[in-house]
Amino acid sequence: MGTITPFPGPGRRDGQVGFERTELMRILDLYGRMVAAGHWRDYAMNFDRDAASFSAFRRTAERPEYRIEKRPALRNRQGMWALLNETGMVLKRGHELGPVLAPVERRLVKLVGD
Repeated sequence: MGTITPFPGPGRRDGQVGFERTELMRILDLYGRMVAAGHWRDYAMNFDRDAASFSAFRRTAERPEYRIEKRPALRNRQGMWALLNETGMVLKRGHELGPVLAPVERRLVKLVGD
């Protein structure tokens, strides 16, 4: 017989970091609106032991225009959410997802308004 390996649940610290359902819905809602505006065309998600990231691309072959990162280790410091630009510079950091996504949402208003 084989050995049974327990599936890592929410209480286990040795697993990977991921997005909760509400967080992912908020991110994908913004992504969908940017796709509808014709600005983004592709995305990628990465889940590691220390961080989860969502990258949005203008075209598939380029670097991501924006990257949204969740790092729970920084929860008690400057905040676990970060918005990074194409070069990796932190544009916004915070404890909640909404204010971190605000610069991208303001840009969406400008794109739709034109």
